[in-house]
Amino acid sequence: MESYIQNLFADRIGGEKFGKENKIYKFEKIKRAKREAMEKNPGMSIIDLGVGEPDDKAYDIVIQALQKEVEKPENRGYSDNGIDEFKIAAAKYLKDVFGVEGIDPMNEVVHSIGSKPALAMLPSAFINPGDVALMTVPGYPVFGTHTAWYGGEIYNIPLLKENNFLPDLGAIPDDILKRAKVLVINYPNNPTGVTATESFYRDVVDFARKNRVIVIQDAAYAALTYETKPLSFLSVPGAKEVGIEIHSLSKAFNMTGWRMAFVAGNSLVVSALANVKDNNDSGQFKAIQKAGIVALDNPAITEEIKKKYRRRLHALVEIFQRLGFSAELPGGTFYLYVEVPVGTSSGITFNTAEDFSQFLIKECLISSVPWDDAGHFARFSATFEADDEYDEKRVLEEIEERLGKLKFTF
Repeated sequence: MESYIQNLFADRIGGEKFGKENKIYKFEKIKRAKREAMEKNPGMSIIDLGVGEPDDKAYDIVIQALQKEVEKPENRGYSDNGIDEFKIAAAKYLKDVFGVEGIDPMNEVVHSIGSKPALAMLPSAFINPGDVALMTVPGYPVFGTHTAWYGGEIYNIPLLKENNFLPDLGAIPDDILKRAKVLVINYPNNPTGVTATESFYRDVVDFARKNRVIVIQDAAYAALTYETKPLSFLSVPGAKEVGIEIHSLSKAFNMTGWRMAFVAGNSLVVSALANVKDNNDSGQFKAIQKAGIVALDNPAITEEIKKKYRRRLHALVEIFQRLGFSAELPGGTFYLYVEVPVGTSSGITFNTAEDFSQFLIKECLISSVPWDDAGHFARFSATFEADDEYDEKRVLEEIEERLGKLKFTF
C-alpha cells in the first residue's frame, strides 16, 4: 500500500510524483557508468578527471589552528551570523589579494556555511512569483533551483565560444529585462575556466544600473588565476552599489569539506542575506571560522596550490593538443574545457558531449563531466589523485595512453 505521505510532497520538488520519476541526472549517469566500467574491468582503475574539488587536504597551519581552537570552551556556542574577527579578516583578504578598498566588515560582510547555502538562500530575499533571475549556462544551478521554488523564472544566457564564454547581456529580450531582479555570474568560470576582465565587469555594473538588477558574482575560484592577477568584481567602480561577491575557502585553500565562505558587497543585500540566514542556521562552528582566518591571512597558500594546478593543466593541454583537440590553458579554475570530437576513426559517433563522456568512462575508464548547454564540451579537472609529482607523471602518461588508442575525429 502506498503511503499517504506520497501525496503530501510540495509541487516544487515534484508533488505526488516525487521519487517516482525515471529521469536520471547527469552526475548520476556518470556514477552508474563508473560502477559498470569497474565491474567489467576489475584490473583497471578509474582515472577521475571529473572531480570538482581539490585533491589534497588543507595546509597544516590551518589544521593546527582548528585543533587549537576546538579545545577552547569559548568557541562552543552558536556563532549566528559570524564572529567579527572573521569578517575583518575577509575584508583584509579582499584588500590584500584583490585590491578591494573600503569594505566595511561589520555591515558589508557576512559569513556563510559554504557558498552553496548563500546561493540557495538569496532567492528568498528577492524573488517573488513572476520575477526573473538571469543566469549563465553552463553553470551552477542552485540559485535557479530556488528561484523556481519561489515561483520565479530563470532566463538562461548561453556562454558561447564565439563570445569567449562571456554572456551577451545585450541580447536579453526587453520583456525579460522588465521582470529581471538578479543577474548571477561566475568568474573565473566553472566549467569554462575563463576569467572576467575589468571591462566586462564595468559593463555588468552599467547593465545592472540601467536595468535595476542585483549582481551576484560567484567567486568560488576567484584566487585561482594563472595568466593574470586575481580580479574581484568589487574592485570595479560602482560594483558595491549594485551587488555582492561570494568567496569560498574551498578551492583556494583546500577546505572543501570545512564549509566556509563569505559574502561581501552591497550592505542592503548583505543585510538581507543575514536576515534570511538567521532563520536558516546558527552559524558555522567558531573554531572553523578562526581556522579560516588563518587561511585568509596566508594567501601564499593559494600561490602554492596554483603551482600544482598550473603544472597539471599545462600537461593536460599538451596531451589533448597531441590528440587533436583544440585545447589551451584556462585563465582560471582547475578545469580544462574542450570541445568534444565528432567520433573516432573506427566509426563511433558522438552526437552530444554526454555520448563522449559516457564512452570515455566505459572504454577508457576516464571520467569527465559533459556540458551540452551551449555547444558540446567536456570538462576535465586537474585535481585527479596522485601521491606526488612522480605519480602525477605516471597518471598523465596513462591518460595519454588510454585516449591515444581511440584516434578521435573532429
